Formats: sequence, C-alpha cells, structure tokens
Amino acid sequence: MKRAVVRAVAARPVLAFALVFAVFPFVVPYKALATQVLIYGLFALGYNLLYGYTGLLSFGHAAYFGMASYVSAYAAQTWGLTPELAIVSGMLVAAGLGGLIGALAIRRQGIYFAMVTLAFAQMIYFFALQAPFTGGEDGIQAVPRGQLFGLIDLTGDLTLYWLVAAVFLFGMLLIHRVIHSPFGQVLKAIREHEPRAVSLGYRADHYKLMVFVISAALAGLGGATKAIVFQLASLTDVHWTMSGEVVLMTLLGGVGTVFGPMVGAALIVTMQNYLAPFGAWVTVIQGVVFVVCVLLFREGIVGVLGRALKRPL
Repeated sequence: MKRAVVRAVAARPVLAFALVFAVFPFVVPYKALATQVLIYGLFALGYNLLYGYTGLLSFGHAAYFGMASYVSAYAAQTWGLTPELAIVSGMLVAAGLGGLIGALAIRRQGIYFAMVTLAFAQMIYFFALQAPFTGGEDGIQAVPRGQLFGLIDLTGDLTLYWLVAAVFLFGMLLIHRVIHSPFGQVLKAIREHEPRAVSLGYRADHYKLMVFVISAALAGLGGATKAIVFQLASLTDVHWTMSGEVVLMTLLGGVGTVFGPMVGAALIVTMQNYLAPFGAWVTVIQGVVFVVCVLLFREGIVGVLGRALKRPL
C-alpha cells in the first residue's frame, strides 16, 4: 500500500504533463504553434540528456537537427518514401553523424569540447549551403507529407499534432528510461566527477560517445519530423543560432530536469511567434528574458519549482 502511494505521488508531474499534452492543441490560437513547441521540446530534451545529465556543453547540435531535416525532406520528396521512413532515415543519418563527430569531440573537455562541436557544426552548415541536394539558400520546399503507414492522411493540422505528440512521447520515454537506468547513473557520475568515475572502472569515453549518439539521434528525430510537418528544410535548421537557441531553451527551463527543456522550448517558441512583429528586437527581448531568468531562477524555471516542491521535476 505504501509503495502504491509513493508511486501515485511520483506520477503526479507525469499526469499533469499528460493533461497539458492532451489539452494543448485546443487552447493555443493555432495548432501549428503547439506542434512547433513539441518539435523543439524534443530537440531540447535530447540536448539536455547530453548537457544536463552528462555535463557535455555542445554548441553544434543544430548540425544533427538540420541535417536530419534535409535528409528527411529529400527522402520524402525525391525518393518518395512514406513519412515514417523519411523520419527514420533522417534520425539514422543524425545518429551516424553524431557518432563521427562525437568520436573526435570527446577527446577534449570543457570549452575545447564546445569549440570542437561548434567547428564541426559550421562545417555541416557550409556543406548544406553548397551541396546540390539541399537546394542552397532556397532549401527543400513543398515536401510532401504523404500518408502515415499508407493509411493516415497527414493534411489536417490536428492529425499532424498527434503525429508529433507520438514522436515526442517516444523520445521522452526513451530519455526517462535512460536517466533512470544504471547507464544514466554512470552519466551523472561522469558529470559530477569524471576522474572518480574512471577510477571506479568505468570507461568514460565510451559512455560519453554513446550518450552523444543518443542525443544526436533525438535531435535528428526532431529535425526530421519538422521537415515533414512544415514541409520545409532550410539553412535556418543547421545555422549556429539554432544551436544557441537549444542551449537557451535548456537553461531557461532547467538543466538536468525532465520537464525543464520542454518548458524552455515552449517559452522561446511562443515569444518568437507572438513577438515576430518586432523584427530583430525579438533577439533583444529574448536576451532580456534570459538575463532575468538567470538572475531570478538560477536552476531554471522547473528547477526552482522542483526545489520549492522539494521533489525533482
């Protein structure tokens, strides 16, 4: 009985989140915004797995998000793949790219690791700018949505939302499983004190490479889904500013929290949509919000809320 009560209490944040999840598309002014929040929320959750739980600060995650977007769009438009196969192909390419870059980046630590990831991301950006299949500055437009599994028509906004919701739920469950597994405990040990983890017999580089690939794959899953949903893959997806935005989302929501990156993504995406008439001032406003949150919520919005409730969120 006691265990059942503990489980019920622990499930409350999940239940509350599931309720918001179900009501979300009906309370926002347009469903495309809800869909966009989930896509970038998945991107931020994947990044948080690398930075929040392993302590690896990457400035190049746009490379996996953007390249998966291009591959997914090209596969759907040119190869005629169904949406689910196009999304999977983009995610696999992002995972492979993460493996290649991660194998080199993990040889360095701290700011050097961050600079290596940024350098590789810029290389991917210039590749996307010059490669013939990406469409250059025009990108890949009018990507066909097709039919999911050959049965479900993806023309409706609400149908698209539930597709993205299913993809997001898959990514979130995967992250939840990882961070609550022995593998996740080793990642936290590496974050807290890597030399001590190595002294205990753990091969830290192997763990860091594995989590790098998982994080890149989740970023790619978000990017590939975005290309199908919004029927576009562009240089914006692979630009360094996208890497900066996912860092901002994670920090605002709460580094090392389960729900924090989602909250941060919702905040940033909502600001970008509603403040779009201000043009370039959107960036300035984002900077002010970031400074205020850092000063008032040093652990992020969800981190402070979890501390107030005396329970991790």
